[in-house]
Amino acid sequence: MTITTTRVPGVRRVTATLYGYAFLTDFVLLYPVYVLLFADAGLSVGQISSLFVIWSASAILLEVPSGAWADAVSRRLLLCLAPLVTAAGFAVWVLLPSYPAFALGFLLWGAGAALGSGALEALVFTELDRLGAAGRYARVMGRARTAGVVGAAASAPLAAPVLAAGGYPAVAAGGYPAVAAGSILACLLAAAVATRFPEHRDTDGGAGSDEDDLGWAASLRAGLAEARTVPTVRAAVLLVAAVAAGWGALDEYTPLLARDTGLDTATVPLLLLLVWVGTTAGGLLAPAGERLTTRGYAALLCLGALTLAGGALTGHPAGFVLVAVAFGAFQLATVLADARLQARISGPSRATVTSLAGLATDVTIIAVYAGYGLVASGAGNAVAFAAVAVPYLGVALLLIGRRRNRSRPRPAAEPAAVGDTAPATAPPA
Repeated sequence: MTITTTRVPGVRRVTATLYGYAFLTDFVLLYPVYVLLFADAGLSVGQISSLFVIWSASAILLEVPSGAWADAVSRRLLLCLAPLVTAAGFAVWVLLPSYPAFALGFLLWGAGAALGSGALEALVFTELDRLGAAGRYARVMGRARTAGVVGAAASAPLAAPVLAAGGYPAVAAGGYPAVAAGSILACLLAAAVATRFPEHRDTDGGAGSDEDDLGWAASLRAGLAEARTVPTVRAAVLLVAAVAAGWGALDEYTPLLARDTGLDTATVPLLLLLVWVGTTAGGLLAPAGERLTTRGYAALLCLGALTLAGGALTGHPAGFVLVAVAFGAFQLATVLADARLQARISGPSRATVTSLAGLATDVTIIAVYAGYGLVASGAGNAVAFAAVAVPYLGVALLLIGRRRNRSRPRPAAEPAAVGDTAPATAPPA
């Protein structure tokens, strides 16, 4: 769809605000080292995994209610609140470094993630659609994810010298409070940037719809109904969860995998830069990824699975080149799955439906955390990484099988199911 000249400034405002917000929410000095903070406080791998379960559980409890709240009240408001709640969690971690404090911090972080999940994608798609630029959603979100990765990557080289200068590895003093202070500042700046998002609530959800007429309960019911009764929306929600959960959970364990290669702790953030470079490339490849067929999308998942397992099992820092390729492939696959979902939502509760995808992702992530803790405790981090890669091969085979079934001619008396054909703007995966 062609964007008129008068609408270009509006698109630029949306994208510029989005990229700044994505960068700041991930420009967190604690990111590359908070798992090490837990380990240095005396926590085992099993305890760390239980913290991740608490993190996901808190997001699960608030995911869908916050999506309905965003649809009923203000998506921009929730995007402002989300980083502030997360900042409170970071403060608790370094003020009272202990398992209960880490658990409380993750509860707050999970709440912040839930407030932003669904609201961000729905706001961006709605504003681009209003400006006649809905077809650019995948590339815009791909770049936004890249901005987030760049923010995380930029935090890594800063975290290393701050830790070293602060007298690492002291937990209650030294470098950790300093990196926490920088993380909190980034969250405060993200909340300020979020106030710049435009928000028009009366154009999403199809002709004649008016989101402002829906209250919280009505938004929740409408979103649940669309995800349950529309086959293409339901399939898109499940695909988001299947693709995003595995590598999203592994992202938390990459520092442990890096340290297992023999690197010292202060060097771990630098090795993680390689993974972030791969993830960045995956986001930037979104425009090319939109041209993938179902077979191509399945091949992308296979590439990610094989390189992830191979890179992890090398046990050498050079193996992180393959891990970086895997994370890039999964980043691209996640962006395309999200674009597919947004293209298929037609009702007024866009944030609620998107939050349902987030809920499904979080539930799956909890299963990954639990399985990872069991495997890693017995066989090590490398084997656990390889085990998480296996389900991606199953998803790829399932997609190919479904495509073959759809390509078979239907009997003349058997009509196609409602919504069986994806919109032209949706990726073919």
